[in-house]
Amino acid sequence: MTRTLTIPRPDDWHLHLRDGAMLQGVLPETARHFARAIVMPNLVPPVVTAADAAAYRSRILAALPAGMTFEPLMTLYLTEGTEPADVVAAARSGLVKAVKLYPAGATTNSHGGVRDLDRVRGVLEAMAEAGLPLCVHGEVTTAEVDIFDREAVFIDTVLDPLRARVPGLRVVMEHITTRQGVDYARSVPQGLAATITTHHLIINRNHILVGGIKPHYYCLPVAKREEHRLALREAATSGDARFFLGTDSAPHIDALKEHACGCAGCFTATNTMPLLAHVFEEMGALDRLEGFASRNGPAFYGLPVNDATLTLVKRDSATQWPAKIETGAGPVTVFDPGFPVFWDVAG
Repeated sequence: MTRTLTIPRPDDWHLHLRDGAMLQGVLPETARHFARAIVMPNLVPPVVTAADAAAYRSRILAALPAGMTFEPLMTLYLTEGTEPADVVAAARSGLVKAVKLYPAGATTNSHGGVRDLDRVRGVLEAMAEAGLPLCVHGEVTTAEVDIFDREAVFIDTVLDPLRARVPGLRVVMEHITTRQGVDYARSVPQGLAATITTHHLIINRNHILVGGIKPHYYCLPVAKREEHRLALREAATSGDARFFLGTDSAPHIDALKEHACGCAGCFTATNTMPLLAHVFEEMGALDRLEGFASRNGPAFYGLPVNDATLTLVKRDSATQWPAKIETGAGPVTVFDPGFPVFWDVAG
């Protein structure tokens, strides 16, 4: 039985760090285990220009505790006023690694997102020419579409037509949650990848709703039926290089999660790597964790695999992590898988 596993230091290809006191509180939780992360731009106000991204990157690095190493990979928030020249210049400078498409109203701080894709076609064409990936929050937001069907409808009515109109555009389907998302990612031979979160490998919609509402399991895209969770597990552990880790770790203070209109997001930065080791071992695929967490993402983004390593150890007693992270903004609850986990990060 495998008791230790050493892999190149992993990266997180979808991460929310927020800003200010929250940033200072949660950044160490990611930097402890991850070398790099694609940092989401949905601040208030959002990170729209190269200047915004440079300023935000400086704030992240200023918040990094002494002795920790971490590289934030910056993104721009796509709006209908985004200038193609600014995006291309930011990409060529090396500052920006991707542009994020939020359909307006899809998730936290997405009200400034795109309503009409025709208005951003010039930006998308410039991105295709520059080789800059588009990260998509893959849900439609029209009221008549059931929330559990939003991802599948987005693939059929938005993503597939978009890729046909801008065929050279490289796309990351972020935080896929459905069998349809897995199947679509596999149907495209190149230029498209998909991230999968830690929590969507562990919970289905029953975890949110059965026995009372569990606000700390509420996320967007919302967890789906068990058949979809199983499809995600199979994809993540398959060894297919089109799938890689994007935690979508999303901190909100408890007062805003445990609220009449609670915020969406699961905070998994603290315990993602032990949880992934547990899942991959359950699936008989512990040898494929390295690809999912450390190699597939860099390959898609054209970056080197990290030289540093991370070692996971399986212990005899269950691993303990804090129930909450105390930040200057307030307490943030750490994702609870609901079962004992015996894997831990060494050191």
